[in-house]
Amino acid sequence: MDRTILIVRVFFLVVSILGCLLLGYTTEGWDLMPVLFIGMSVAALVILTDMMLQGFSLRGLSAITFGLAVGGLIAFLISSSPLFEPLESDPRLAETLFLSRLALYIISMYLATVVALRGKDEFNLVIPYVRFSAQNVESLVVVVDTSALIDGRIAAICDSRWFGYALVIPRFVLDELQSVADSSEHARREKGRRGLEVLNRIRRMKHVDLRIHESEVTVRDAVDSKLVYLADTMKAKLLTTDYNLAKLAEFHGVEWLNITSLVKALNQEVSVGTRLTVELVKPGKDSGQAIGYLPDGSMLVVNNGRKWIGQEIRVEVDSVVPSSGGKMIFATHYPDGVTAPSA
Repeated sequence: MDRTILIVRVFFLVVSILGCLLLGYTTEGWDLMPVLFIGMSVAALVILTDMMLQGFSLRGLSAITFGLAVGGLIAFLISSSPLFEPLESDPRLAETLFLSRLALYIISMYLATVVALRGKDEFNLVIPYVRFSAQNVESLVVVVDTSALIDGRIAAICDSRWFGYALVIPRFVLDELQSVADSSEHARREKGRRGLEVLNRIRRMKHVDLRIHESEVTVRDAVDSKLVYLADTMKAKLLTTDYNLAKLAEFHGVEWLNITSLVKALNQEVSVGTRLTVELVKPGKDSGQAIGYLPDGSMLVVNNGRKWIGQEIRVEVDSVVPSSGGKMIFATHYPDGVTAPSA
């Protein structure tokens, strides 16, 4: 995208130079150098303005257009009203009438534009996140928070192609993630860097619809409140692993997706006779026992499995015993179940 914009800027500059040369040669009384200098100055000013507008979103442009149109309409209606009839009847006040109407247009359009920009997240003149069609087909959108990026499992979920949502990353979430990555605390800094790595990994996935939401939510202060407000405004769901944020979203009527809940829902149901692959990590209490853990954290005790500690083996469940920490599973080695030594 940056290279394309650079090519467009160079093309605009070349066209401007050629236009100045053409004017200098074809217009009598115009010196070539002053025309070339003025033309290049104007072209440079236009390119500089373009660079200053970098990051200005389509929603912001639509808000300005809407504000100018509404402000101009209001100014036209007021200037056409009987309020200006006394000025129109006196020819000596023609200049005053012109200046009054000009001031009215400028003030009305300015105020309407400012109001539209402040509320650009509340009206949907241009919505880049919803596709309108005759069949009422919508692009499903989910707003992603910082905790979901730091958690990291969202990348694997997206890579599996099961995730059918367009991911929206608000700019203030990126700023918060960058702040965490620049923290002086080692653990916090590592979390931030992991979140940035996950985001870059997702951006490299061609099949993932990833969008950066540039507009700032100025009506809220806390990041959690901004996320809930933005998701509610965009009629989107909220993707998070933060339980408190999820409950805040639920209170405001915003649907939320919790990656932890998804992982728990996908855990294999374990019952007597189920065959599993598990890595044995330490000896058990009784002689010959070895212990491993399932993805949901459940402890699995393998009888006569101590000799396979440090390896992944295939086991068959003998019994499942409820415990205060969840459940404890007892299993025995399934023949020919050794899969690979632990690295």
